[in-house]
Amino acid sequence: MEEIPKRTRRPNGASSIYEGKDGKWHGRVTVGAKDDGTPDRRHVERKTEAGVIKAVRELEKQRDGGKVRKPGKRWTVASWLEHWVENIAEPVVSVNTIAGYRVAVRVHLTPGLGAHRLDKLEPEHVERFYAKMKAGGSKPATVHQVHRTFRTALNEAVRRRHITENPIRLAKPPTLDEEEVEPYTLEEISRLLDAAADRRHPVRWYLALALGLRQGEALGLRWSDVDLPNAVLRIRRSRLRPKYAHGCGGTCGKKHGGYCPERQPIRPAAKGTKSRAGKRTIGLPPQIAAMLEKHRTAQGIAQKDARQLWTAVHEDDDWVFTDALGKPVNPRFDYDEWKRLLRAAKVRDGRLHDARHTAATVLLILGIPDTAVDGVMGWEPGGAMRRRYQHLTDPVLKNIADRLGRTLWGGSDDGDDGAAGALVPAK
Repeated sequence: MEEIPKRTRRPNGASSIYEGKDGKWHGRVTVGAKDDGTPDRRHVERKTEAGVIKAVRELEKQRDGGKVRKPGKRWTVASWLEHWVENIAEPVVSVNTIAGYRVAVRVHLTPGLGAHRLDKLEPEHVERFYAKMKAGGSKPATVHQVHRTFRTALNEAVRRRHITENPIRLAKPPTLDEEEVEPYTLEEISRLLDAAADRRHPVRWYLALALGLRQGEALGLRWSDVDLPNAVLRIRRSRLRPKYAHGCGGTCGKKHGGYCPERQPIRPAAKGTKSRAGKRTIGLPPQIAAMLEKHRTAQGIAQKDARQLWTAVHEDDDWVFTDALGKPVNPRFDYDEWKRLLRAAKVRDGRLHDARHTAATVLLILGIPDTAVDGVMGWEPGGAMRRRYQHLTDPVLKNIADRLGRTLWGGSDDGDDGAAGALVPAK
């Protein structure tokens, strides 16, 4: 008599497929464990056996690749972004960065996409949202900033397995055409420096045009960072735009805390440099060192004239650039002063950051080695920032052409290497 083989028991955790009493085919796949340690067994259903087999195999593939969505609460785009900003991003990024994140989330992303379920968001949803932003008047740079914020937030959702992949990586934001920067010519620099002599802080603009200090770096300088005997400047921090809250309990009638008579600062005056390369020591040209010495003397006289109105100067508050009462200069006022300087010098309008492009291009014309340029400008080695900030102006191109001619056809090496002339873009 033939022995009937015993039915073997399916191993624990194995996937199962069966037809239910409802006439549909069902599959169950163990993908891991829940927070309480019990098996996390997912359920799928389809109308046909072939359909449910395909769904089970796909879920097993996701499980084996570590891409299964985490069990529990299903996030909406709005709820995830709010959680990400306040609980994940805010403790670890700078105050400027989190301010940008909050604007992108609350002004753009939550109203535009917040109702979508996070795990159902498609690239097409995002692309249509970008198109609506652009049609509504948002600049491409704003759309890109929103795009970067959204991508960062959903990368974190993927890392925590709330979704299996980031749809933002497939979405195409509008093309961002970078505006061509035109560095100031040597003649324009000379006029700017001459006009700066009549401003409150002449050396402030020398630091921008000659050494390429960022606005925040210049306004964040303290006298403890200035070593005049050794003619060096230490960059350690960056000035932040002030932000205030009401100190009156809401009784002043002003909408914004900055206009409250009893306003209270809620943002520090400065923060550490953005990158490790930004924290650097720069050698001071003798002319700038002399101007800083003169500026410190003038500041001491102003402090005596203001007497008790001058902010009490402590070791941590010895700002190089101050207002009339010894407080650090507001970046907004500094920007306005730059615009006034351009008009006084009768040179074309430009961004304050164009002064940094100008300084970097001067270093290129002078043939300063790349490593030294990175050190002065506060860039990580690699050349990416040099390519962005150093421009092939006419003097640079002439220098290249002259050297190439001497190499191929001979000639004296005593000619002009292009270290002088106008810093104007090549036609």
